[in-house]
Amino acid sequence: MSAPNVSPTRLVATLFHKTGPIDCLTDFEAVLTTIIPGLQRDSITTKRLEATKQCRVAELTFPLASPEAVTLDSLRRHEAVAQFERQWSVECVFQADTIYRRYKRLAVFDMDSTLIQQEVIDEIASLIGVEKEVSAITAAAMNGELDFEASLRARCKLLKGVPSTVFETLKPRITLNEGVKELITALKRLGFKTAVLSGGFTPLTGWMGEQLGLDYAFANHLVVSDDGATLTGELTGEIVHAQKKRQHVLEISDKENILLEQVVCIGDGANDLPMMGVAGLGVAFHAKPKVQMQAPARLNSKSMLDLLYLFGISKEEQEVLLQR
Repeated sequence: MSAPNVSPTRLVATLFHKTGPIDCLTDFEAVLTTIIPGLQRDSITTKRLEATKQCRVAELTFPLASPEAVTLDSLRRHEAVAQFERQWSVECVFQADTIYRRYKRLAVFDMDSTLIQQEVIDEIASLIGVEKEVSAITAAAMNGELDFEASLRARCKLLKGVPSTVFETLKPRITLNEGVKELITALKRLGFKTAVLSGGFTPLTGWMGEQLGLDYAFANHLVVSDDGATLTGELTGEIVHAQKKRQHVLEISDKENILLEQVVCIGDGANDLPMMGVAGLGVAFHAKPKVQMQAPARLNSKSMLDLLYLFGISKEEQEVLLQR
């Protein structure tokens, strides 16, 4: 379900400084007026999202002289913007400045290397001594160089004979990415529905969903031997590949009566791009280079809590959300 297709009349750029205080806003205004036809500098509104001298995040909103003046895609990939980012050590995220930008209602996450620091199948492989073989297949798949389903089945075959208790062994090794727990807390207090869609496996994905209190969790099902002792190396049921993730986003948003413009999808791999593409905001978080180039937005901040800045939520407002 989507809102009426209306071309945006205002855009917003959120700037994240990588290392220190952001002190290049006037320079960025100059860049914008150069590349956007008809944009006047005095029509740009600037807001710092941290009320400190060391403020590292700010947003600039500005009107478009006409809906055809510029596209979000062309802005994101404009050489003048890329040059500005390199010169000032910042990252720019462009969005349409609509009510749906500020009032999202569904957050959908990939799990491996997004919610958590690990790639689960690589962790299993390290336990059984086939990490090099599995890691090579994983890297190629995440960069879009191999078909995801074929590579997943190839990796799973290497797990034949592994004790089915391996997931219990792995749980203590699983580490959340910085800011994930706080982000989920803030989102739930804002009334969000939350989901994790993983190309990994149900035992850990379901467990992670329970640990974080997520509303939905979908992943792949590994077959266990008849006696329940070992993994067979096979998969059963539908594979949670790129298009299946996209389908889950569509189905969840429809079930919850949430507009796609009110959905944010966060991931790091090529198989996350289709779900990012149908969401109001798709964010590549510490993603592979090819994915960062293709994603609607990218975020390489230390903490995933920085996602809230993309909704226009200031640091002070975030602190209120996280109060006990």
